[in-house]
Amino acid sequence: MAQAKEPSFRQSVDLMFNRAVALMDLPPGLEEKIRVCNATYIVRFGVRLRGRIQTFVGYRSVHSEHMEPVKGGIRYAMGVNQDEVEALAALMTYKCALVEAPFGGSKGGLCLDPRQYDEHELELITRRFAYELAKRALIHPSQNVPAPDMGTSEREMAWIADQYSRMNTTDINARACVTGKPLHGGGIAGRVEATGRGVQYALREYFRHPEDVARSGLSGTLDGKRVIVQGFGNVGYHAAKFLSEEDGAKIIAIIERDGALVDEEGLDVEAVRNWVSTHGGVSGYPNATHVPEGDKLLEHECDILIPAAVEGVINLGNAARVKAPLIIEAANGPLTAGADEILREKGTVIIPDMYANAGGVTVSYFEWVKNLSHIRFGRMQRRQEEARHQLLVDELERLSADSGIGWSLSPGFKQKYLRGADELELVRSGLDDTMRAAYQAMREVWHGRDDVEDLRVAAYLVSIDRVAKSYQAKGL
Repeated sequence: MAQAKEPSFRQSVDLMFNRAVALMDLPPGLEEKIRVCNATYIVRFGVRLRGRIQTFVGYRSVHSEHMEPVKGGIRYAMGVNQDEVEALAALMTYKCALVEAPFGGSKGGLCLDPRQYDEHELELITRRFAYELAKRALIHPSQNVPAPDMGTSEREMAWIADQYSRMNTTDINARACVTGKPLHGGGIAGRVEATGRGVQYALREYFRHPEDVARSGLSGTLDGKRVIVQGFGNVGYHAAKFLSEEDGAKIIAIIERDGALVDEEGLDVEAVRNWVSTHGGVSGYPNATHVPEGDKLLEHECDILIPAAVEGVINLGNAARVKAPLIIEAANGPLTAGADEILREKGTVIIPDMYANAGGVTVSYFEWVKNLSHIRFGRMQRRQEEARHQLLVDELERLSADSGIGWSLSPGFKQKYLRGADELELVRSGLDDTMRAAYQAMREVWHGRDDVEDLRVAAYLVSIDRVAKSYQAKGL
């Protein structure tokens, strides 16, 4: 009975939007303009595979063009449909506004199971899909810029970029038509890890504020916190890896499609990753307990729960049994609106997807800027920075020698100080700064308004206000 009342993903996004705009004073009509999806293109195209023509259905939805280009990933999954793509496009609008990436929101999808096709077949399908979108300017450096999503990776983005370049041979900015490309195909260092790294930075920023941490009933730092990760793809793997290796968190469970692995002492993330890469799942992994009904682990006791796979995994059917005091949404829409309400009433703190998984689009923005500027970050200033630091070190050492004090710089300091930042370090710095600034904007609303009880509403309020101001600046 409870499941029958479960809102769809799109309805959940609308319900969460409604909670926020009810607290705002938007001009008549502007609320509706921000809410609605501007356009959705549906394409049906044929590709000759295995001796016959197979027809595929694809989508590209543009939610808001308050800023252009519009930005959003392309996913390959059997569940892709118009409602899902439009909901994801709306989330992209709000996400870009929250992290101040100068994009509108878009999303794309192709209804297929990529595991059913070999690499050559996927390339043929991807190139034809890219052709259908590009000839309608739904892939374009200044109008619509896709990126990887569930079921796609830098491989598919390289094919799309090449297809666009073949169709636009004189476009000097052709590489900027898509982000998430391989490093040697116009990509940027740190893009593959970006969403998982963003989850880490989001948690770090949250734990910098003891007052916020106390709201979840936790205390201290990330060190020693017991974490459960649901979904061990690109996002879940990198989030688990960084939190365990760099922040001392214990990954006590990993949930995948073929069950879950549990070890209260902490799983070896790299070892699990290698096993999954080789065997296609977690079953049979020797160094942990395997639980066949993996989703039951969503209800397991832990400090931090990270749903990092698909939408709606925490819903009316299981939300009441979720024990984690802190949930960070690494996936898009992993909590339904109904589950969100149940968990908020329990006092659970939820770090919302709009903020938590914005690392991908943030670093995509950096990649787009790199492609348009035609130079990698750090190339102009790195050695000059090192030379300036060398002057200071030389002067300190000269003063020490001349004065006879005899002190010396501590081991390792000189090497670290003299090293200029490369592209990866600059990307991580920019991502860290972005996640901190976005959290501060949410936190200011969360703590500054009596009518805002949670971070999700705070995030919506910040982003919708920015979109509204952008439309008003255009004269709407």
